[in-house]
Amino acid sequence: MPTGGGKSLCYQIPALHRPGVGIVVSPLISLMKDQVDSLKAYGVKAAFYNSSLSGTEARKVLARLHGGELDLLYIAPERLMSREFLERLADIPIALFAIDEAHCISQWGHDFRPEYRQLGRLRGLFPGIPLIALTATAEAHTRQDILDRLDLRQARCYISGFDRPNIRYTVLEKRKPFAQLTTFLQPRYRGAGIVYCLSRQRVEKVAGALCEDGFRAAPYHAGLPAGARKKVQEDFLRDDIRIIVATVAFGMGIDKSNIRYVVHYDIPKNIESYYQETGRAGRDGLAAEALLLFGYGDIAVARSLIENTQNPERKRIELHKLNSMVGYAEALSCRRRILLGYFGEPLAEDCGNCDICLHPPQMVDVTEDARKALSCVYRVGQRFGAGHVIDVLRGSQKERLLELGHDRLSTYGIGRDKSQEYWGSLLHHLVHNGYLEQDVGNYSVLKLMDSARPLLRGELTLSMAEPRVKTETVSAKDRRKAGRKKTEEPLDAYGMLFESLRTLRKKMADKAGVPPYVIFSDTSLAEMAAFRPTDAEAFQNIHGVGTHKLERYGPAFLEEIRRFVGSKAEVEAESIRRAASHPGT
Repeated sequence: MPTGGGKSLCYQIPALHRPGVGIVVSPLISLMKDQVDSLKAYGVKAAFYNSSLSGTEARKVLARLHGGELDLLYIAPERLMSREFLERLADIPIALFAIDEAHCISQWGHDFRPEYRQLGRLRGLFPGIPLIALTATAEAHTRQDILDRLDLRQARCYISGFDRPNIRYTVLEKRKPFAQLTTFLQPRYRGAGIVYCLSRQRVEKVAGALCEDGFRAAPYHAGLPAGARKKVQEDFLRDDIRIIVATVAFGMGIDKSNIRYVVHYDIPKNIESYYQETGRAGRDGLAAEALLLFGYGDIAVARSLIENTQNPERKRIELHKLNSMVGYAEALSCRRRILLGYFGEPLAEDCGNCDICLHPPQMVDVTEDARKALSCVYRVGQRFGAGHVIDVLRGSQKERLLELGHDRLSTYGIGRDKSQEYWGSLLHHLVHNGYLEQDVGNYSVLKLMDSARPLLRGELTLSMAEPRVKTETVSAKDRRKAGRKKTEEPLDAYGMLFESLRTLRKKMADKAGVPPYVIFSDTSLAEMAAFRPTDAEAFQNIHGVGTHKLERYGPAFLEEIRRFVGSKAEVEAESIRRAASHPGT
């Protein structure tokens, strides 16, 4: 099932109905805590058992386990499979075993973890206990590997579908990436989001620049002290920080439902990682966005990291997956069709909610310019990268170029009328279509392929989509000077009530020491703002409101809604909205 699609319910509900405790294997401490906090808010008897507990806390959890006081216990694979814990389970009624993030057990999985391999012993140790394995992103090879590794020989495999139609996918060719990032973030500063970067160094740089630019951002990567990582994550979950800039060390199993966007500042190494990371946006079902900044330099870095892998089979698998990711980024067809097709789920028609569907690329004839570029690669001896070739085409006066005598080449300056970005896109297009080879192992030198000859001789024509480049037209300094408050759109009645309810939710969450979404999701607040229930019966019809939450939170939220409905706020908000839609009145 897709991220946010309800996988947890597949084992939580059976665990509540079956006698005994449900044992849930989870790879991360943060994931366990999020799940347990949410379950407790619904009145479920849940706990986790991991290294974050003090000795006293751990003993209390074990006492509840042995006393039959738990419905669900979350635990890491290595602790579950320890001899001491397995001996404890021998005397405890077990409802089921649930292996969450099950792709971690497979060498084909995008987040393979060796400690997951020992879980294959569970089937033999507890042959009569139901076992379920769940993941959001597993193509056919990974699914079969999960079955084999867990010894699930007669298991049924259920695929609910991978589609998340509420997420809009956009890919931009990377040009001035920080300006592209801030252009994207500027109108979305009210929402929470994640920005993924390839390295720790880039995480620090981007997070620092965003903070200087006035955004509420913080870095997160494995190189930070554990205490710092914990604080950043808790601040983000509690809406004290709006943007997390992180490596892939952040996010697995994060239950924060109101993440409105995920940005990949660098290209991920595989589609599974990309799809799981983008799936952290819009878990509440409301509209969300996924932006990928796609640069060929990032591909070279990712490929070089993979080439350093000592395991030949692992290297082959990872290179295959990286090539699939590059194909997705370079594609000119519906993004969602490509993603779902990768997981074996064909889409009958284009999605209508990706950059390609919403803004079909404009194709242009680049035959003549392609011949110029190929000729230039040949004239410089097929010994230089794209940057140098572009400098020659555009007639650069760089010292190195002049020292080499490349200003005397016939191709020198024949592309002055086109921008550096244009020539970069064209060279990438020629590489992608097999006319040029980019030798990653030799400083990304460009070399002609045999297929380039017919194009050079004028026997072929070539078209290319106009580059999808968006950069910021207003400097960061000017934007800070103008101030964000002046760019806010006036709120209508719905927006004003939604913000009031969100403020109330934040106060109650801080008091309870839990993330705001544990109180109510954004989806619940949106329905409250739209339908404005003023009594308990109507309030219980709101999404996410059960008997437990009605009793615990209902009075405060109903009071806020009644106060709003009975005030002049609606009239004032409507006046603001009308004034905004008719400037000059």
